[in-house]
Amino acid sequence: MPETVPASRLVSVRNAFISGALLIAPLFVTILVFGKIIDLVGGPFRDLFFFYVPDTLRDRPSLSLVWDILSTLIVMLAILALGYLSRWVLGKYFFSVGERLILRVPGMGGIYTIVKQVVSTFSVQNRSMFNKAVLVEYPRKGCWSVGFLTNTLQGEAQVKTGEEVWTVFIPTTPNPTSGFLLLLPRREVVELEMSAGEAMKLIISGGAISPPWPAARAEELAK
Repeated sequence: MPETVPASRLVSVRNAFISGALLIAPLFVTILVFGKIIDLVGGPFRDLFFFYVPDTLRDRPSLSLVWDILSTLIVMLAILALGYLSRWVLGKYFFSVGERLILRVPGMGGIYTIVKQVVSTFSVQNRSMFNKAVLVEYPRKGCWSVGFLTNTLQGEAQVKTGEEVWTVFIPTTPNPTSGFLLLLPRREVVELEMSAGEAMKLIISGGAISPPWPAARAEELAK
């Protein structure tokens, strides 16, 4: 009778294959994404950027990828230059004119305003808004949710409630770009020592990734 392969060896081969697949997956996805970008960006702009190149050379299959890569690099450099230009007075002027034209288009103006506010909120300049993780009782008493303290300034809500109300953003799991805005009295907001990054990992992972908490510190708080 033929000798059977031990089950342990099959398991070892399976585990080795899975480990290899996990190692190569990021590289494969990266190459696939860049390939798509080059195909979508470089291809359509090839004739525009290299119209002066003879067709026999520009459309040669062996050089097609080279022209696409060069076209993609030109587009990326143009976007980079546009970013630097936007910091100057001339760039800001043209963007202001374009923005006014968009705002005048029915329907499009409202969408543009909302998107701009969202991008501005989560931009690098405003990332300090989410640098404090907090704990609040939501959506009911005895049920706690992790959120981010976004504002402590006094406004209409604070004046009309007669209390010091803090603004807290509660992200949803596992998509933290949506969530709930809560205005809570300061006494109901528990400030956490974990960093905003650790709190975000906790939220995105659905609680599977929990930041370490020193036992000595926990005992000290319990006293």
